[in-house]
Amino acid sequence: MNPVKNSLMGKIEKAIPEMSKGQKSIANFILSHYERAAYMTAAKIGEDAGVSESTVVRFAMELGFDGYPHFQKVLQEELKVRLTSVQRMHASIKLTDRDDILGAVLLADQDKLKRTYETIDRQSFNRAVDLILGANKIYILGVRSAAPLASFLGFYFNLIFDNVRLVHTTSVSEMFEQILGVKGGDVVIGISFPRYSKRTIKAMQFSRSTGATVIAITDKAGTPIADTADVCLMAPSDMTSFVDSLVAPLSVINALIAAIGFKKQDVVTQTLEKLEHIWDEYDVYDKGDVPHE
Repeated sequence: MNPVKNSLMGKIEKAIPEMSKGQKSIANFILSHYERAAYMTAAKIGEDAGVSESTVVRFAMELGFDGYPHFQKVLQEELKVRLTSVQRMHASIKLTDRDDILGAVLLADQDKLKRTYETIDRQSFNRAVDLILGANKIYILGVRSAAPLASFLGFYFNLIFDNVRLVHTTSVSEMFEQILGVKGGDVVIGISFPRYSKRTIKAMQFSRSTGATVIAITDKAGTPIADTADVCLMAPSDMTSFVDSLVAPLSVINALIAAIGFKKQDVVTQTLEKLEHIWDEYDVYDKGDVPHE
């Protein structure tokens, strides 16, 4: 494994020469088994590394953390970017009550919604709404697991605006072909969660270089996605088996649609009235009519 310079793994590797023998044992264990270590107690890591629990706690504090729980949380965050799908599956087994997977996942999602409600920056949210309302053209980027979020946002934005482009792509070159015309006055919304898409990052960087305003919907600050954005809307995305839980990000996107729809309610009402006539004419939706015999 080649730790990234500014990552926790890189920090541990850089500090090894100055560590005591016991601390080196802990460091080597974590570097070799990070996907397991992130969900182990300090006592268990100490047992496997051949040191005491207190040595593990001191190890975390000497790396600059408040204690072992703080260290463990940062390690778990780093895992979301590092782990392969197979490793995520194995790691998640430690998180889930296998006798009630449904309940465990629903409670975890409920917790993420609560955290989002408590921590999301309302000022950034309101700024994002105003920027989107004032955009000449709106581009929406989201690939792989973020693609359904981008499609959902694009579907409703197309009911509100006539200047929306949902970027569909399977390659970097296709993405750039579709955003080639982006310029100042446009707004580009990039959606990405661990493991972050390089395609989305590069497209957001390109868009910003043209003078366009970039809005990110992601999980935290300090990531390439967040660092590329003028405005960042953050919602946690945690591991659930080999997939990510995107409940909180979808809720933020729902709020974004609702806030913009409220500000443009006259336009939305007119559009929906026209669509209702079309839907009726072409029998799009089941209206619960009882068929005549």
